[in-house]
Amino acid sequence: MRASRRFFMMAASAATLSPTGPWAQAPAETPPPEAPPASPSPAPGGAPGLPTLLPEPGDPANVDEVELSAKPVLILAGQSKWDDGYKTIRAAISRIEQELGRLGIAPAGRPLVLYTQTGDDDFKFDAMVPAASAPASPPADLAKDMRFGQTPAGKAFRFTHKGPYDDIDGTYETVTTYLEAKDIVASDAFMEEFVNDISDPADDKLEVNIFVQPK
Repeated sequence: MRASRRFFMMAASAATLSPTGPWAQAPAETPPPEAPPASPSPAPGGAPGLPTLLPEPGDPANVDEVELSAKPVLILAGQSKWDDGYKTIRAAISRIEQELGRLGIAPAGRPLVLYTQTGDDDFKFDAMVPAASAPASPPADLAKDMRFGQTPAGKAFRFTHKGPYDDIDGTYETVTTYLEAKDIVASDAFMEEFVNDISDPADDKLEVNIFVQPK
């Protein structure tokens, strides 16, 4: 899994990417801790029937040029080893959902993960769950390692992966090939959206939308 994503990020970085591009989120007040180890929990997006960022489903055979609208989200930053990536992301999303429930805010969309930095052994990410509403100012009792923000807005390319999560690198190879063929310079991060509720990363029914935004 790590090779293709690391290559994707390195290729983007070679294009003199800006850390304040359209994917950027407001920084946390304190350095975010690593997400906690996963424990048995429901798959990301426990509430059924939540909408994806776009109403039309993606097709693995096609690349969609789309326009994203900003949506309020609750964010938890973390990092993980590649081998533990899926369960670490699941644990982070579960924490966000629990925090939204504690605050009395309903989730309003499918879970998302924004990859902000990748390396040989590990990666950094922002796990996000869309919220029905976001307070004008952070609640005093909001978990210290979480923050409210927005999903990226503007032009993006959507690639759809269907199959085991461990096979998603094949889709990222398609992403890289497409961008190179079209001479598209990508932004400095990429985002995955979990379309369905799958607890086993080996399940071939898993569906993930990958969003890449041009500079």
